[in-house]
Amino acid sequence: MAEARGLRGLRNPAVIAAFGGWNDAGDAASGVIDHLVDTYRAELEFAIDPEEFYDFQVNRPTTRLIDGKRTIEWPTTEVLVANLPERDLVLIGGPEPNYRWQEYLNRLMSLLRSVRPEMVVVLGALLTDAPHTRPVPVSGTASDAELAAELGLEISDYEGPTGIVGVLSQECSVAGMPVVSMWASVPHYVAEPPNPKATLALMTRLEDVLNLPLDPGELPEAAESWVEQVNELVADDPDIAGYIAALEERRDEATPAPSGDAIAAEFERYLRRRDRRRG
Repeated sequence: MAEARGLRGLRNPAVIAAFGGWNDAGDAASGVIDHLVDTYRAELEFAIDPEEFYDFQVNRPTTRLIDGKRTIEWPTTEVLVANLPERDLVLIGGPEPNYRWQEYLNRLMSLLRSVRPEMVVVLGALLTDAPHTRPVPVSGTASDAELAAELGLEISDYEGPTGIVGVLSQECSVAGMPVVSMWASVPHYVAEPPNPKATLALMTRLEDVLNLPLDPGELPEAAESWVEQVNELVADDPDIAGYIAALEERRDEATPAPSGDAIAAEFERYLRRRDRRRG
């Protein structure tokens, strides 16, 4: 993997990473990377050679016609840079690798050491019993107590199977890089991607973590349209409608009313985002 010169000398760089597959229900997390790449015209710095890390019978290459010419796109991990007015973002995205995870992580860590990021944010999404009609729950954890307190997050106490995002988070933490992990809850009964509502929820939390305004583009409209489409499907099946109503009731009972401090903090975050966009 040749070193990318464009990864040196970045302005207050933050790394955002998401990987398709086990870590990415509804493609919600990888949707954030795709959105940022398209919105800010991120430039590709390099792609990891897929031959060493992917099973092409699991992550198959795709054939496309571009300007009348057929080309093959191989599954790989891409590293791109988006230059925002306030800072530079290093975007890492691709399918979760199938082979040689330790070597794969060694290459990513070599990249991150050259970037020297102020923060690494890893994104994921998982299937839960969250109803599609309610705000998308996004859980967030930080790598150390000081960062957690600063951002209003928790220290992860999870134990169990993990994906490449969990391993990458641990490697970054050991290397002394501040790490934030955020996971969106995707309704298990509408798991088919895409899920723009969950992608938008992750984007909103990402804004808060980075203290940086991010252009949502057409995501709000896409999220509303997605909810309407699911509602139409649900209306044709009384059993599913009843099940979702039960989920809604359980969710509403379990969600405490926000405190005055929480409302004030959320309002302050809104004002900061609005002022930054106006500026």
